[in-house]
Amino acid sequence: GDLPLQIVARSSQGSVAKRQPQRMVFYFTSSEGFLLYMGKDKFENEDLIRYGWPDDVWFHVEGLSSAHVYCRQQKGQRLNDLTPTLITECAQLVKANSIAGCKQKTVEVVYTKWRNLMKTKSMEPGAVGFRDKTKVRKIADVEKDNSIVNSLNRSKREEFPDLAAEQEARAAEFRREQKRAKQDQDVREKEERRKGIDEKEQRSFKSLMNSDNMTTNSGNLAAASVDHSAAEAAEEDFM
Repeated sequence: GDLPLQIVARSSQGSVAKRQPQRMVFYFTSSEGFLLYMGKDKFENEDLIRYGWPDDVWFHVEGLSSAHVYCRQQKGQRLNDLTPTLITECAQLVKANSIAGCKQKTVEVVYTKWRNLMKTKSMEPGAVGFRDKTKVRKIADVEKDNSIVNSLNRSKREEFPDLAAEQEARAAEFRREQKRAKQDQDVREKEERRKGIDEKEQRSFKSLMNSDNMTTNSGNLAAASVDHSAAEAAEEDFM
């Protein structure tokens, strides 16, 4: 991917020193408690594109320059899990933060999962494409609702996060989750195999017991017959 942007700062002695810039990110809280966030400008947007999470959903005004707004879903949630209220709030946020879009009566808003975004070196800062266009959804005729925008702005806060570190922490957590899921699956499969062996052994044991019983009963009948004959012979001797 593209290399992270670096700012070149010149010290008072005239020497040049490179430092990684601090990216300002605006955070909001939706009425349903979900984290929403966006970059200050196209350079912040570049970092947000690069360092998103698989839990993130990306929103943007279609065909116009606008903020890139992300909604962080709960783990395992899909696009279908977004409520109409949450979709509306995200759409309002991108419209309000579009220089051209906020002046238009209505706009169209598109959204998709972060992992569906595609970035190539030939693209301008802040520009993105899609890996699969069929996974992009649209909201038509979005009109500005000041009450929603004002409510979201009251929750607004500015931070300078280490996006790369946060993404790596989430990736490490994801790997642990996958490992636990694999271990749980292995345990379930092992238990199912054990149960299958136990049931097979029980069936074999029952079959063996039935066979032994038949053999034992036949032996008893034969013994009884022999014993009876011997008793009759003894009675004859006494007579």
